[in-house]
Amino acid sequence: LGFNIQDSIALLRLDDLYVECFEVKDVKTLKGEHLSRCIGRLAGKSGKTRFTIENATRTRIVIADTHIRILGSFANIKVARDAICGLILGSPPGKVYSRMRGICARMNDKF
Repeated sequence: LGFNIQDSIALLRLDDLYVECFEVKDVKTLKGEHLSRCIGRLAGKSGKTRFTIENATRTRIVIADTHIRILGSFANIKVARDAICGLILGSPPGKVYSRMRGICARMNDKF
């Protein structure tokens, strides 16, 4: 699926880790330059956007062509998926980050 060996071993050993797979076209139909731009927005400059989402939600994200795979706990996958879907739909990254950080802060207060 594209995850590191350590992440794959953790998936086998831990019961509360899940993998979610989807494609860009499942969220919005894009073709040509628009699809390339969308994948670039998800990755960010030097992977910054992907790392920001991973660190805020405590997940691992693999972007392979138009396939997106998320590894993490159920609640964290949902937050990361919502952030990624927002970016695919064209929301500004700053707005996506602030919404995601707010949700993560509430989740951390809960636990």
